[in-house]
Amino acid sequence: MEFVWSVVAFIGEAIEAIFGYVEHHYWLFALLAGGYVFYLHDRSVHARFDALDKRVDEIRRRLAIEY
Repeated sequence: MEFVWSVVAFIGEAIEAIFGYVEHHYWLFALLAGGYVFYLHDRSVHARFDALDKRVDEIRRRLAIEY
């Protein structure tokens, strides 16, 4: 039982160390989160432009067929 308690205590201390690191280096995680949001926004913008290009190509094809 003492071994199980020491494992639980070790896991608790590891979690406390991780929280302490995050508390002192919050700027690093904020930078990473901000970069990820910018990355997602950039992908969204590119996807919209790609969809717009496809629509323009489709319109050009339809106009070429009519004439």
